[in-house]
Amino acid sequence: MPAIYEIFGTNAHEMTKSLMERADIAPRIPAGASVALKPNLVVAADPEGGATTHAGVLSGAIEYLQDHGIRDISIIEGSWVGDDTGRAMRAAGYDRVGRRYNVPLFDLKRDSTRKVDTPLRPMEICCRALEAGYLINLPVLKGHCQTVMTCALKNCKGCIPDREKRRFHAEGLMEPIAALAAALKPDLTIVDSICGDLNFEEGGNPVPTGRMLLGTDPVQLDAYGCRLMGLELEQVPYIALAERWGAGTTRIAPEDLIRLNQPTAAADYPVPSGKVASLTRNVQAKSACSACYASLVRALYHSRPAREPIAIGQDWKGVKFDGLGVGACCNCASRQVPGCPPTAEQILAYLEQH
Repeated sequence: MPAIYEIFGTNAHEMTKSLMERADIAPRIPAGASVALKPNLVVAADPEGGATTHAGVLSGAIEYLQDHGIRDISIIEGSWVGDDTGRAMRAAGYDRVGRRYNVPLFDLKRDSTRKVDTPLRPMEICCRALEAGYLINLPVLKGHCQTVMTCALKNCKGCIPDREKRRFHAEGLMEPIAALAAALKPDLTIVDSICGDLNFEEGGNPVPTGRMLLGTDPVQLDAYGCRLMGLELEQVPYIALAERWGAGTTRIAPEDLIRLNQPTAAADYPVPSGKVASLTRNVQAKSACSACYASLVRALYHSRPAREPIAIGQDWKGVKFDGLGVGACCNCASRQVPGCPPTAEQILAYLEQH
């Protein structure tokens, strides 16, 4: 059985190095292999907001690797549809990490792709992720307004082009995420759970949780993430489906958990408040993209409750709707906030005006 290493604290750099040392990662990396670090940069935001991987996770991993003689290292990522990866890397401080350790950063939105068979259908996956000699996944454990939680499995969605990301949403996210997990299997996953927003993938309401995890099985890590967040596996269907398709196991035995220290530096793990569900009770989402839906949720966080029904998503194209349509897809709604995606500020301005 795979193991999950767990450490508590607030120093992402030192925590990452400690996890990799304890798990003795260096001997597992093939001689001469290129190592690619894939963080979570869903949006251009400071990691303290609870949405993106702390720069210290990358610097800690790079320092550990270089200390063990590994020099062929890169940082790869493609932010969500509607945001610029380079801007996101600068906002998270990755450009400074790259300069300090002489490690290049690659925008996967500009990468070539290759079609790979999956249990669902052939998928386009970025070549830098497929061809890495050793792929290290660096997700944030946090809530998600459409999939309830996001961690190791969903973070691999950054390794596909934007056109494939849109198709994922049109297909409902769950099956495509699981199928991608069966085709693209990171060699190692280090989870940043220092201050993830437990309700919303774009952050803004971080909850200090002060821990990090390391493991080789992303399915098992996601199952443990559900446990930490007080969620049942059934609430995140892609996890069990990924297990069924051979991406890993959801089983976690007591001996599988290896703690490096005790949680004196972190409070008990908070439980998601369910605020997103409350905020979106009048929202009718049909194949909505994360960037668009997240803008709506962020606007609803800061507005009075919406009294009219709200439509959002690709399946509303050409469909009449008596209410507010959010985004370019809802072009036949009686009222619309246009944009692809619209910003939270644009949606909030409409809600406040009406």
